[in-house]
Amino acid sequence: MNTATQTKSTTLQLLNLKSLPIRTFWITAISFFLCFFAWFGIVPFMPDVVKDLGLTPDQKWNSIILAVSGTVFARLLIGKLCDKYGPRLCYTWLLMLGAIPVILCGLVQTPTQFLVCRLFIGFIGASFVITQVHTSLMFAPNIVGTANATSAGWGNLGGGANRLGMPIIAAAVIGFGVAEGEAWRYSMVIAGIVCFTMGIIYYFFTQDTPQGNFKDLKASGEMVSTKKDQVGFSAVIKDYRTWILFVVYASCFGIELTVYGTMDDYLQNTFQLERVTAGNIVLSFALMNIFARTLGGFFGDKFGKLKGLRGRVLFLAAILAVQGVMLMTFSTTTSIVVGICFLILFSLSVQMAEGATFSVVPFINKKAIGSVSGIVGAGGNVGAFLAAMLLKSQSAVAEKAAIVANKGLGEDVISAAQSAASATAVSSGYFIIGTIVVITAVVSLAIRFSAEDEKIAKADSSVKSEDLIPIKVKS
Repeated sequence: MNTATQTKSTTLQLLNLKSLPIRTFWITAISFFLCFFAWFGIVPFMPDVVKDLGLTPDQKWNSIILAVSGTVFARLLIGKLCDKYGPRLCYTWLLMLGAIPVILCGLVQTPTQFLVCRLFIGFIGASFVITQVHTSLMFAPNIVGTANATSAGWGNLGGGANRLGMPIIAAAVIGFGVAEGEAWRYSMVIAGIVCFTMGIIYYFFTQDTPQGNFKDLKASGEMVSTKKDQVGFSAVIKDYRTWILFVVYASCFGIELTVYGTMDDYLQNTFQLERVTAGNIVLSFALMNIFARTLGGFFGDKFGKLKGLRGRVLFLAAILAVQGVMLMTFSTTTSIVVGICFLILFSLSVQMAEGATFSVVPFINKKAIGSVSGIVGAGGNVGAFLAAMLLKSQSAVAEKAAIVANKGLGEDVISAAQSAASATAVSSGYFIIGTIVVITAVVSLAIRFSAEDEKIAKADSSVKSEDLIPIKVKS
């Protein structure tokens, strides 16, 4: 589909709920938040789950990897489905079907059942792609980077808010007489029911484009489906820029997922912090999504206005390089104060890089925004998977060596040696990952746009709100 710029909003006035694009922005951001809330909802309860189901260390790690892996395939598929059926129906079905494994996770009785549920729960991580497609269809080029980044950033908050929200839900059900050891189960069931309900809301209170839903536009002849759709998807697959952005998103969002997923233990092992303190530090960085990702999209739009599409790429490369350097530096610090300073800078830059990535995505192929978004979004989870495997392998080898070296010296000595070995291994892993991110930043400079693309983007960016004229278009 090729929706004319004149039908989209050129501003992001968040309180103007009479505006269809703004209403859609809020509903899609809230849906994204709930999906991430449910996706990572089990994380605060993992000690209870390990105890209740008798998970081994390998099964615990595998549950994390499976949850990320399932999202890869879902994001690849959902992007193409958005181009064909529209984001409204795709989000409705994703929320309603995705709620099923979330609810079932609260009913599992064996480790195998738990792992299967974690795999399928990961599918709701595809919500990110639909959110980016829907905001891309609703907002004009001059503001699309900011809109995409803000909706994504606020949705990402769900992955951190569950550290507070899920324990609150658990405390509430305990107050109704549920045993403390069973509270995690009820919490997951409740999270699933909320997602299912949001699917119903999404169906009745949004539409695909400012002009209407895909189905109605096709029926009225305002949108004509042809083989060009398939050609567009084929072009996306063959476009090298799509795959560079795939790697870029793997190097920002993928790394953020892995770093935050391992940071609690790292802070405890390296700086001897209490678990609650470490968890609160990680949560505070996750909450930076309120503004950090928006900044990435905002500056992407600003650089786009100053230097065209090339400017968006230059800013993306620069902020990605900063992210890599911050992670490398953090990995070498031995002071908790210095470490937190660089962790703040890493958190800020990685989230800005994510926003900057999707200030570029809508311009790769306007006839297949969903397909591009799906492939790039999947890159984030591939990056998380590979980074997690790297850290897991390094940590496992180091811990086993520490156990052998301290055999017979007592449980406390072995435990301390394991913690020290794990911290050293993860530190080394962070440094390697940071180096790869810097290399990726250099590679991202290879993204180029034609003179015609630059001309169209410049013309679109100059459109003002008072120039908006709804028109009928065909694809």
